[in-house]
Amino acid sequence: MKLVIGMTGSTGAVYGVRMLEVLREADVETHLIVSKWARTCIGMETEYTIDYVEALATDVSDEANRASGVCSGTYLTDG
Repeated sequence: MKLVIGMTGSTGAVYGVRMLEVLREADVETHLIVSKWARTCIGMETEYTIDYVEALATDVSDEANRASGVCSGTYLTDG
């Protein structure tokens, strides 16, 4: 299974972190897109570092990276 996970600057960053932890345990391939404000919220709302959160994902992009594979219409995912 291959999933795209988007984290924005809204409250509830801990839910995104926990989802990534569970998906990693289940050996699900994840492509994480993290916005600038999500990085801020992770630091403010959780005990986790952005390095820890990014390490949970198989691949990581920020919202400005239009060259990432996930931006292509041919990048097939399960959700």
